[in-house]
Amino acid sequence: MDWIKSSNTVQCKGHIPQVLNAKGANLKTFEFKGKIYEVDEEDFLLHPDQWDKDFAEGMAPRTGISGELTLEHWDVLWFVRKVYLESGKCPVVHKACKAQNLRMADLQRLFPTGYRRGACKLAGLCCNPECADLFGPPKSAVLASTSLIYRTNVRGFLVNPAEWNVYFAEHKWEETKMPGSLTEKHWKIIYYLRARFEKTGKIPTIDETCGDNDIDIEEFGALFPDGYHRGAVKIAGLSG
Repeated sequence: MDWIKSSNTVQCKGHIPQVLNAKGANLKTFEFKGKIYEVDEEDFLLHPDQWDKDFAEGMAPRTGISGELTLEHWDVLWFVRKVYLESGKCPVVHKACKAQNLRMADLQRLFPTGYRRGACKLAGLCCNPECADLFGPPKSAVLASTSLIYRTNVRGFLVNPAEWNVYFAEHKWEETKMPGSLTEKHWKIIYYLRARFEKTGKIPTIDETCGDNDIDIEEFGALFPDGYHRGAVKIAGLSG
C-alpha cells in the first residue's frame, strides 16, 4: 500500500479486492434485431466494443427520441465515439456542443434525457467514472486531512455524499490545478447540485443545471474546465 504525503493531506492508494461491475449484480440484456447486448440497470452498454448502429437505433426510444435517428443525432454520436476511441474517455458536454456547433437547447432537443443519459448512452458509453468496463474495475482510495477522512473511489469521487463538506470541495478544486479559489459562481453551482440531489436523489443534467442557474454552456465550461461530472459533480461530492 502506497501513501503519498503533502503538507496537509494523506492519500492512500492501496488496492482492495476487485469486485463486480460498479453497477453490481443487476445486469441485464437488451435485444434488438436479433442481437443481444449486455447492459446495466440504467441501460448503459457494459462493453463499448459491442456497440453498433443497431444498438443506438434500438435504444433511442428508451431515451425519449421518437422516430429515426437523424443526421444531427449521428454527428453527435460519432463525435463522442471518436473521442472515446482516441482517448479512452467521453468528451465533456461543452466540448461536444462546441465541436458540433450546438447550443444546450439544441442538445436537449436532440437528446431529451440529457447528454450522459442520452447521447453517451446511445454511443455505447457510460461516461461515468464508476463504470468498470470503461475505466477498469472499481478500487478504493482514502483521502485524509488533519481531522477528517473522506472515502473516495479510484477516480476521486466521494463514496458517501453525506461525508461532503467545503474542505472536500476546496481540496478537489486544488486538484484541478486551476488558478485561484472557488468563487461565488462556483459555490452557487455546487450548492445547487447538492440541493437537487438531496431533494430528488438524482443529479440534474447539465442542461437543467445551466437553465436553473441562468448560465450558458460556454460559461459553465469556463467555470469547470474538467467538465460536468469530472468537475462540478465531483467537487459537489456526488458520483454521477
